[in-house]
This record gives sequence, C-alpha cells and structure tokens, in this order.
Amino acid sequence: MIVQIQDCLVSEAVLQEAFACDLNSCQGACCVEGEAGAPLEPQEATFLAKEWPKIKPYIPIKGQEAIFEQGPHVKGFGDELETPLVDGKECAYTVFSETGMAQCGIEKAYKAGAISQNKPISCHLYPVRLKQYTDFTAVNYHQWHICKAACSLGAQQKIPVYEFVKTALIRKFGQAWYDELVLAAQELSN
Repeated sequence: MIVQIQDCLVSEAVLQEAFACDLNSCQGACCVEGEAGAPLEPQEATFLAKEWPKIKPYIPIKGQEAIFEQGPHVKGFGDELETPLVDGKECAYTVFSETGMAQCGIEKAYKAGAISQNKPISCHLYPVRLKQYTDFTAVNYHQWHICKAACSLGAQQKIPVYEFVKTALIRKFGQAWYDELVLAAQELSN
C-alpha cells in the first residue's frame, strides 16, 4: 500500500515497520558498509565544498587525505553526488570513537556550532530512502542486514520508522507534511 502526502508517495513500511538505531550493536556500520558514499543533494555538495575548512578539524587524517584527493564530494553511479570513501570503505567524513564506533564528522561539526547544517539528509533520514521522480518523490523504507538490531530494538520499544526519523522528515519536508503523515499512519493502524 502507498500513502500520498502532498507530492510524495510513502510506502506503508515507513508507517508500519519498527526501527530504532542500536549503535552499541552495529557500531555505526552504515558509515562503513556498502559500495558507495552517502547520497548528497546538489546543495549539500555545494555546502560541503564551501564549509570544508570548518569541517576539516573534525575529520581524521585518513578522511582528510581522501577528501583532498577526491574532493568533498564525488560523482557515483549515474552521476549521482555522494561523499567520497577512504580506500573504498568508510565514508571520508567518518570519525571513529575510542571503542571503534563510527560517527559522522559533519554532524560533530554541526553539534559543535562550527557549521549551520547537519549531516547529509540521506544519512539523517536513514533507514528512509528518497527517490525523486518528475512528478513525485518516493519515500521508502530500506531494509539492510546490518540494521537487524535496530529492527529488534524498534519493535521492542514500539517505534515506527516514521517516528524514529521524525526530525529528519521535518527537516526535509516540513512540520505540516509530517503532521499529515502522522494522521495517515493513525488511519492506517485503525
């Protein structure tokens, strides 16, 4: 089933599946796993290029070197913009804690007040993925084996995907859009 919210088609899974990141279990694997960097919107790529000097202090040397060599963003499959990778592995903006947990250096810079924009919306929205078409945006739930613990924790805490990514959905689409989504979820559950 698909729910229409303004010019978006939202999959039922976004409203009904459970999800809550369990970083203690996955250690931020989404910043490391996969075949490409994080998808970027054009304005995010421009922002990263402009704000790189302010972000750089929050990025480890290996990430800085990758960004120096490849640039603050790269073109991936189908010329889609994305973050560069370090040796084909983690996102170049990844910071590892002393315990090995992957975190976002862009988000760290944002939380420290060094920059005005948080991590890429594709990361902020995860496990929701957006696909832009001519007349609408598809809003889908992406299932990935590395997030098994997040699915379990979300089910245990009874947190649907759309609630878990509330802040990111509001950032992307606005409060009125999110309020409409909540109403649709409530109608679907009745």
